[in-house]
Amino acid sequence: MIRILGIDLSLHPLFVIIMLFSVLTGQFLELLTLFTIVLIHELGHVVAALLVGVTVKSVQLLPFGGVAVIEDHGRLTASREIGIALAGPLQNGIMIVIALGLQQAGYGNQEFLTYFINANAIIALFNLLPVLPLDGGKVLQATVSLFLPYYYTLLWSGRVSVAASILVIGAGGGLRLNMVMIGAFLLYSNFTDHRNLPYRFVAFLMNREAVYEYHLRTGSVARPIVALSAKPLDAILRLFKRNQYHFIYVLNGKGNVVAVVPEQRLISTYFGI
Repeated sequence: MIRILGIDLSLHPLFVIIMLFSVLTGQFLELLTLFTIVLIHELGHVVAALLVGVTVKSVQLLPFGGVAVIEDHGRLTASREIGIALAGPLQNGIMIVIALGLQQAGYGNQEFLTYFINANAIIALFNLLPVLPLDGGKVLQATVSLFLPYYYTLLWSGRVSVAASILVIGAGGGLRLNMVMIGAFLLYSNFTDHRNLPYRFVAFLMNREAVYEYHLRTGSVARPIVALSAKPLDAILRLFKRNQYHFIYVLNGKGNVVAVVPEQRLISTYFGI
């Protein structure tokens, strides 16, 4: 592991395994090319995150992309998350265009350029699959969070990704070791994220101050949530949407509004502040 500009950069064990296989099979040049492509792909995510003011803590490189750990203090909006996710495949697209230009001009080794183009296309397309933690999964999750409460976005995107990971393993059929390893990694990542859902939701609630500040600054319309007074507090909190501020209208048994509560008060009560 090395540290560059405060960001920890490391290789995933899956990458190390493939590296050993490449040495044994005499395909080290292909692996070096793959490593360069993946590194540039991840640098696209890192630069995009830094441009929108998001702190990147670490990046772990995999054969088909990487995992960037970022600090979200409530300022990572859905649009920013989508932009950061797409920045990686965008780098692959740029490299493909450059390589095609070199091919058309007759520069360089044509066979290597063909491999370079194909490798970029495979990595970009694979990462755009709507499965977490791939870029396409992050884009889909961020998009869904614009319409569904954030808790249920995390819940169902995680469940769908677990099922998709199992399908990837099945597609390997026990014969394609690389597919099985990738599927196993996706399954492990999604299973771990699913287990950590309560902690991720608590972090979401703790970082709601940025949404409140934006609401005050812009005068945006608060989204109403109507709930009976007997409804559990955590059930109401699970209705919060990512980029919207909420007022909770509390009803009595007769359907009359007995209180209008801003979301900060519910959050404070939930944490016992």
